[in-house]
Amino acid sequence: MVAQVSGAPTSDVQNDVIAFLESGDAFDSREPPRRIDTHCASIFLVGGQAWKLKRAVTFGYLDFSTAERRREALETELRLNRRTAPQLYRAVHPISRTPEGHLKLGGSGNPVDWILEMQRFPDDALLDEKASHGHLDAQMLMTLADHIVAFHAAAEVFVTDAGSARFRDVVEGNVDSMARCRAVLDPEQSTLLAKRLLDLTATMAPLLDDRSARGRVRHAHGDLHLANIALIEGRPTLFDCLEFSTELATIDVLYDLAFLLMDLWHRDLHAEANIVFNRYLDLSGDDEDGIALMPLFLSVRAVIRAHVLAAQAMRPGGNLSLADVARSYLDLALALLQPGRPRLIAIGGLSGTGKSSLASVLGGDIGRAPGARIVRNDVVRKRLAGRSPETRLPQTSYSEEAANLVYRRAGELALAALSCGQSVIADAVFAQRAHRVEIEVVAAQARVSFMGLWLDAPSETRMRRVGVRGPDASDADAAVARTQEALAIGDLAFWQRIPAADQLQIVAARARTVL
Repeated sequence: MVAQVSGAPTSDVQNDVIAFLESGDAFDSREPPRRIDTHCASIFLVGGQAWKLKRAVTFGYLDFSTAERRREALETELRLNRRTAPQLYRAVHPISRTPEGHLKLGGSGNPVDWILEMQRFPDDALLDEKASHGHLDAQMLMTLADHIVAFHAAAEVFVTDAGSARFRDVVEGNVDSMARCRAVLDPEQSTLLAKRLLDLTATMAPLLDDRSARGRVRHAHGDLHLANIALIEGRPTLFDCLEFSTELATIDVLYDLAFLLMDLWHRDLHAEANIVFNRYLDLSGDDEDGIALMPLFLSVRAVIRAHVLAAQAMRPGGNLSLADVARSYLDLALALLQPGRPRLIAIGGLSGTGKSSLASVLGGDIGRAPGARIVRNDVVRKRLAGRSPETRLPQTSYSEEAANLVYRRAGELALAALSCGQSVIADAVFAQRAHRVEIEVVAAQARVSFMGLWLDAPSETRMRRVGVRGPDASDADAAVARTQEALAIGDLAFWQRIPAADQLQIVAARARTVL
C-alpha cells in the first residue's frame, strides 16, 4: 500500500454519528462501547459485537469523503473478508436520521452513514498480542502458513507480462511517501533506500514479469501482518484485508506473505518467521523461484510501516513515540537489502536423532531474512509424489532408486536457493557417503561455505522419539529406525558429530558452537 499523504477533517455529520455510537445508544448498551481508532476507521466494541465505521477522510490512496463512498468500501470489505473469515463479517447497516432528527442504527430514514457489523473476538486473540507475550508456537505458525497457501491458491489470478512495471509503481509510491515524512525519517537514509529499492526492482524485473505471467500475482490480502490475524476457535484467521484498492491488493503472493515475515523479523522473532517461510514454500513449489525477491519484498513492507507510522506521528496531536518506531522500520528496510554470504549446512543422522527439529531451531539464525531455506528430503519426496508433506507414501517410494532421485532433487533446490543469495539447511539422513559428497558438491557449485553436522543418539532415544512423533513429513517408524542400526555410515570426513540425546536447546547450543 501507499502511505497517507493528506487527510480531510471529519465532517460535522460524522462527528454526530461518532458521538451517537460512542454513547452506546445505537446498541442499546448500558455501558459505553470501547472505541479503537485507526488512521481511517473507528471500531466500537460492545458485547459480542464489533462495529466498524469508516472515517470521513481523504488520503492519497483512498477517498472516504462521502457516505456513499464509505458504504461501497464497507460492502467491499464485507465481501472480501468473507473469503478468509466468513464467521466474523456479518452485514453492513445504515445509520439513518428519523423524521424527528434523531440518529438510529438501521431504520428506514435517510442514511447519513454506514457501519459494518462483525463478530467480536477476545482481545488477546490477535497474533500481534500473542507475539508480544511469546505465545506463537511452531504448530500454530505452520497451520497459519497452510491457511495462507490455501487462500492464495484460491485467490483471483491476475495474469500480465508487466509485473515489474506494476511493482515499480508500488515502490515509487512508497518512495514518494517517505519523502513526505522528512520531519521523522532521515532524508539521506530515505534517499539511499529509495535508490537501492529502485535499482533492485530493475534488476529483478525479468523475474517479476515471469512470475506475473505465470499467475503468481493474485488478489491477495494486501495487509497481512500480525494485527490482522486472530486465533479464533484455535484456528489462525486472516481478517481486515486491504479493501479500498483492488490494484494495491493484487500483488505477488510472496509480497503478500512478506508483510507477515517482515513483521515477525522486526520483533526479532526470526525462528518464527523462518518456520512460516519454509512451510509456505514446502507447500507451494511454484514459489521456490521467488526466494530471490524476498529482500526486495521484505524491505518494501518495512518501508510501508516506516512511513505510515511517521505520518501518524506527524499529525496534530499524534503520538510522538511512533516516530522512533517508524525510524526502526526504516533501519530494518535498509538492513534487509544488505547482501550477505550464503552458506550451506547439512544436518544428517538416523531417524529420531532430531534433524528436522534442530533445523527449525537454527533456520532463523542462518543467513539473510527470513533465514535459511530448509530443504528437507522427506518433504521433497512427498512433493515429487504430488502429495502433501504429512501424507504417508507406499514402501515403493523408498527404494534406492527413489532415494537417489530425492537427494538429487533436494540438491537442485538447495543450489537454486544458494544461487540467489539464500542460505540453505539440507535435512536428510545422509547415511551413504555418496549422498554426503553430493551435497558437498552443491556447496562447491554455488561457491559457498559448507558445514556438515552428524547427529548421534542412542537407539532407545531414537525409538522413543519416532514412537511419539505426531503428523510429520517423515514416514519413518520404530521399525525403520531399528533397521537403520545396520547401516554402514563409513568415514564422516570433516562432518562434525553432535551428541543429540539431550533436550533440543542443548543440542542446538552445541550446533551453534560448531557453526
